Amino acid sequence: MHFGGAMFFTDYSMSAMELARTLEERGFESVWAPEHSHIPLSRKTPFPGGGDLPKQYYDAMDPFVVLAAASQVTKTIKLGTGVLLVQQRDAIQTAKLVASIDQVSQGRFLFGVGGGWNQDEMENHGTVYASRFKRMRESIEAMKEIWTKAEAEYHGEFVHFDPVIAGPKPVQKPHPPIHVGGAFPHGARRAIRYGDGWIPTARGDIVEVLPRFREMANEAGRDPDSIEITSFGLGEDLDRVKRLNEMGVTRVVPMFPPEKADTVLPIVDRWTKIMRQVNG
Repeated sequence: MHFGGAMFFTDYSMSAMELARTLEERGFESVWAPEHSHIPLSRKTPFPGGGDLPKQYYDAMDPFVVLAAASQVTKTIKLGTGVLLVQQRDAIQTAKLVASIDQVSQGRFLFGVGGGWNQDEMENHGTVYASRFKRMRESIEAMKEIWTKAEAEYHGEFVHFDPVIAGPKPVQKPHPPIHVGGAFPHGARRAIRYGDGWIPTARGDIVEVLPRFREMANEAGRDPDSIEITSFGLGEDLDRVKRLNEMGVTRVVPMFPPEKADTVLPIVDRWTKIMRQVNG
């Protein structure tokens, strides 16, 4: 089983470079950065975690910047967006960002994407909340065209462009793996349709839905084993991690608090112990 680590990187947390080096030294497979461009003061949709929105949501640095920086001080650890809100971004520009970070990291990028929950945030970007998932799908489909074709074009409802030439192309072929976030069953369907992996929401026990997920993949003509499953936001629960491993979950990614090393390193060390107990 792969182990990763995620953090809202801010100006008061450990840097992405420091955390990435720390995780790589201990044998972790990946480091992940979430995204929020901004947080409106209005709130049409409640925070899924309940209660007030934590401060780090307001302060998160751009994931491409921090992960590119982390790539330059590491050699093997993979670098993932956990998750990027593609429905709020221009598809052509995002395709260039993804290909560029895959180039500068020499093929270590993992492209985690999600439709988001904050209606006010995405409306500030001109995205309609009700159609955000269709826009996300079109964005991914358009980016695949750009990454894999010398001359690309795409004609959708939300993403539309005539033939273009856009480089660079990613190191990973045909493109960096796309991990689609979202709850069961709709998030699972999206992952099966256009993803290489599924990141279920942290709420709920994914073990209960994994058999049905694999049935859905087979029904769609996909090999279930070709779709990686990543569990985000776990607590320090060895038995649960072992159970996920037995059920075929590819990786677990705890969310570390956006604090300095003296707070985070003891947590990383406890997760290192869990990793070694699970993997032997």
